[in-house]
Amino acid sequence: MCGIVGVLGNHEAAPILVEALKRLEYRGYDSAGIATVNDGALERRRAVGKLVNLSDLLVHEPLRGKSGIGHTRWATHGAPSVTNAHPHRAGPVAVVHNGIIENFRELREELAQDGFSFVTETDTETVALLTQSYISSGMQPVDAALKTLSRLDGAFALAFLFEGQDDLIVAARKGSPLAIGYGKGEMYVGSDAIALAPLTDQITYLEEGDSAVLTRTSLVIRDEAGEIVERERKTINVDQAQVDKGLHKHFMAKEIAEQPTVLGQAIDHYLSKDGKAVSLPDAGLDFTKIDRLTMVACGTAYYACLTAKYWFEQVAGIPVEVDVASEFRYREPPVTEGTVALFVSQSGETADTLAALRYCAGKAEQIVSVVNVPESSIARESDLVLPILAGAEIGVASTKAFTCQLTVLLMLALKAAHDRGKLNDAELAENLTDLRGVPGLINQALGGEAQVAAVARKLAEARDILFLGRGRMFPLALEGALKLKEISYIHAEAYASGELKHGPIALIDKQVPVVVLAPHDELFDKSISNMQEVMARAGKVLLISDSTGMKEGAEGAWETLQMPQVSPVLSPILYAIPAQLLAYHTAVAKGTDVDQPRNLAKSVTVE
Repeated sequence: MCGIVGVLGNHEAAPILVEALKRLEYRGYDSAGIATVNDGALERRRAVGKLVNLSDLLVHEPLRGKSGIGHTRWATHGAPSVTNAHPHRAGPVAVVHNGIIENFRELREELAQDGFSFVTETDTETVALLTQSYISSGMQPVDAALKTLSRLDGAFALAFLFEGQDDLIVAARKGSPLAIGYGKGEMYVGSDAIALAPLTDQITYLEEGDSAVLTRTSLVIRDEAGEIVERERKTINVDQAQVDKGLHKHFMAKEIAEQPTVLGQAIDHYLSKDGKAVSLPDAGLDFTKIDRLTMVACGTAYYACLTAKYWFEQVAGIPVEVDVASEFRYREPPVTEGTVALFVSQSGETADTLAALRYCAGKAEQIVSVVNVPESSIARESDLVLPILAGAEIGVASTKAFTCQLTVLLMLALKAAHDRGKLNDAELAENLTDLRGVPGLINQALGGEAQVAAVARKLAEARDILFLGRGRMFPLALEGALKLKEISYIHAEAYASGELKHGPIALIDKQVPVVVLAPHDELFDKSISNMQEVMARAGKVLLISDSTGMKEGAEGAWETLQMPQVSPVLSPILYAIPAQLLAYHTAVAKGTDVDQPRNLAKSVTVE
């Protein structure tokens, strides 16, 4: 989603703002802009497309000033254009905004009646004009901004800059994350710590409903009720190298390659000292008293939940309901006593998932979150936080976060199974030993990347691709199709293999490749039967299996990709790798923007 930065510094702000915005590119955007105050004069520059276009503009039309705000926009209200790009300006105020102002129409009508005119299609312009109207009536800038904030409905993060005010930024958050950074005689604002990492390691995260008034030497935070409050100042540990591509062409390639390392770290984090048990934070989570587990997420995280459903039900014997977050609370599902609600989100700020969590608060026995950002809103509002420890993920298409989510969820399911007497000590230890071997198996799978790339070049010629999987491979088929359509723009669909004959088989012809995920497990024979149905209708089958599966089922396949042997319960983690690599290399072959695919945002912080 949109990225916000702000600087009250001792050096020229424009290059600092642009560099910070580059670190927010991963959130997704279609235009960018900055505004600065120099000797009291407020000016701005905006451009459509990549940040390089803004950089080029600044070469020809530079901005001076040591105070400024910047923005990368992902269009919600109004098409991508220079006019609709942020910062928005109304007289003496410039505003950058992440989120949606739900009551902007009513405010617009009010402002129009007072003689104010609009030049953009955005809801954000309303914020700037409303602030201008209060300043015009005699209010000071800070009071005008705070009055404006009190009138807004919706979800937002905002930063205000004022003409004539070289040492002032007003910031606020409601539903969208925002952090304040501390420097030596300098202050910063950013949508996340990644944006501010080169500038400071001292961060304060604004809480829901907070507003902040910044100068170079002071910070005053007010809560939603307008009371002055203190918020914790934290030292962050964000390695700047984490947002570099290193020797890789794309962030996605780097993050795929990092999976053996980050999975190993996640596994070690949750292992007991002797490596034979799962160790969780002490939050009173008693699996013996859980009647039902409700899991809620969006996108790739939703598929991680669908996979975990098999683990919790088959291994731990806990009934599981999985719901897509954007639908969950609108169904108004009953949340009964004995239900644990578990929420999965890479950013921890996903708007729909956060809203679903708040629906369950006070109803569920406990709220558990599996997140990559322990300081996020979802984490702060949970009873138990389980970090996935994937590190910064910059590519919009999730890779290492997905496999880390799977790993943490599996370890949680194994602990639940042991606590409920479904696994004895020896069986738990054996499963954990197998799990510790997964990073090595992923390394082996990555060793076959050249073959995957060759197959992907053929897939790149297709208009439609189907993915099939049974049991634990069905959610992986869904994830594989999602990855492919996200970054290659090829239409891809996934089905449970057994559902093929109930409709999708009508799509099969020699032009439609069918990717079959089929490790040699208890459902392998049934998967091969479905594969034969495809080939009988001239379908082109790409079989992904292990050596045993290849010996028994590869005959007649169009292409094959061989995976290492793995315990069936662990197969979803390993088989995520070929799904990711196929999507990546297909996109590369088609020449699409792998890291920042069109229309997509990394963190969806609006509904």
